[in-house]
Amino acid sequence: MDEIIIKGGRSLSGEVVVGGAKNAALPILTASILAKGKFTFHNVPKLRDIDSIMELLSTMGADVDCDGHTVHIDTTGMNHYEAPYEQVRKMRASILVLGPLLARMKKAKVSLPGGCAIGARPIDLHLNGLSLLGADIKLEHGYVEAACKQLKGAEIYFDIPTVTGTENLMMAAVLATGTTVLRNAAREPEIIALADVLIQMGANITGAGTAVITINGVKKLKPVTATIIPDRIEAGTLMVAAALTQGDVKIKNCDPIHLKSIIHKLEKAGARVQVFKKSVRVKGQKTINSIDLKTMPYPGFPTDMQAQFMVLMSVANGFSVISENIFENRFIHVSELCRMGTDITISGSHAMIKGVVQLSGAPVMATDLRASASLILAGLAAKGTTTVSRVYHLDRGYESLEKKLAGLGAAIKRVSVKKKT
Repeated sequence: MDEIIIKGGRSLSGEVVVGGAKNAALPILTASILAKGKFTFHNVPKLRDIDSIMELLSTMGADVDCDGHTVHIDTTGMNHYEAPYEQVRKMRASILVLGPLLARMKKAKVSLPGGCAIGARPIDLHLNGLSLLGADIKLEHGYVEAACKQLKGAEIYFDIPTVTGTENLMMAAVLATGTTVLRNAAREPEIIALADVLIQMGANITGAGTAVITINGVKKLKPVTATIIPDRIEAGTLMVAAALTQGDVKIKNCDPIHLKSIIHKLEKAGARVQVFKKSVRVKGQKTINSIDLKTMPYPGFPTDMQAQFMVLMSVANGFSVISENIFENRFIHVSELCRMGTDITISGSHAMIKGVVQLSGAPVMATDLRASASLILAGLAAKGTTTVSRVYHLDRGYESLEKKLAGLGAAIKRVSVKKKT
């Protein structure tokens, strides 16, 4: 098992390059199921979740090859419609194969998903939508079993915006007969990225990035070559790192349009942010202002940045309140942050934070993907040494984060430790 060790107190400076977006790559890779042939995807991050989805596609009969940050997928011989528990249990996003399998093979058997313990995140919205498209759905022995003669267009309203639900139904609808309208659809940049690739494949989609997406079904799609968009959450994490350490960092290969809510909150907290066409520069200040924030669906403040901003507020001047409106169990990291001297009180979906002068290094344990990033950020700002264990969570969503931070001057390293018996 690996641990990350940080000696805090150093200001970060320099330039760093953001990798491809995991949350865009996952649905785009599964979209390859929709057409027979050879796909090529560039700027794919090297992450555990990406490995999991490639392994799943291989299990279903695709020929998958990875060359650095380029992934080649040949779906010509794909003939299996089952996504088994052994693969799906590793990652909730595996449910994204359900829609395209139904669209192409007219049947699917997908294990109920696993993943981070940050809330129930039910797939009811996926299943209800697929039923409206004409699929016969059964839940048996821990599997979703779905079948159809032919999916047919329908009008589908989401009770709440769901990113993976929007993606799954968009992929299912592209080969359905007639017109599908998704209302109260998710508006995240990753939705637009998937729609762009599907359109390149020959799909007829309008409205991606708005609350109403219209899909006119087509008979056939073709394989394509596409590039994955930059990861806005990795960019945001690096921006917070710069502000937290009173650093001066230019974050390259990002889309500032995707970062508007993060930039706004950082500026309110006192950081200076310069925006360029494909990069941002963040200069941290000696005094960090306390601010309140609420996580909301895009274009609101992203839930995936909540834990990182909590660290920033833990050393801010005054009191702040963070309200988590997306997932009900996303304050698990608070107990570990308190080991480092933070003053945080939880009341339901609200975290009340009193800024302290200095965090203190301590051994801590990551509980989920974004929590692991928050603990590393806390270690950068703390006095003394912080050791973060269970960093396999980090490897699900950040490629070589410790190396990128070290390149900016952080005293950070990854070490392998023997598992205690």
